[in-house]
Amino acid sequence: MIYNRTLFEKILSLLQGASWALAILGGLYAFLLFYPFGFLTASLIAIFLFLMGFFFVVVFEVAQIQIEKLEELKKQTKLMEKLTQNLPDETLSHY
Repeated sequence: MIYNRTLFEKILSLLQGASWALAILGGLYAFLLFYPFGFLTASLIAIFLFLMGFFFVVVFEVAQIQIEKLEELKKQTKLMEKLTQNLPDETLSHY
């Protein structure tokens, strides 16, 4: 199935990939930078920076899911309108 993505969805996908890079490389860089101060200190700072980057990954993923949800709701609305147009009016008023 060919899926045409909007510019906003493409930018959102780019930002999500950049967030992954920020999370992984930022955590690695912080670990290497703070390693002279001790393994435990470097590990804690690296985990903290990784979680900050991962937060943005989650935010952009949720935004992408909401866009897909909206598109699916629009499709369902069109189908429901077609179904209600095909039903006779008498059957709706009797219930």
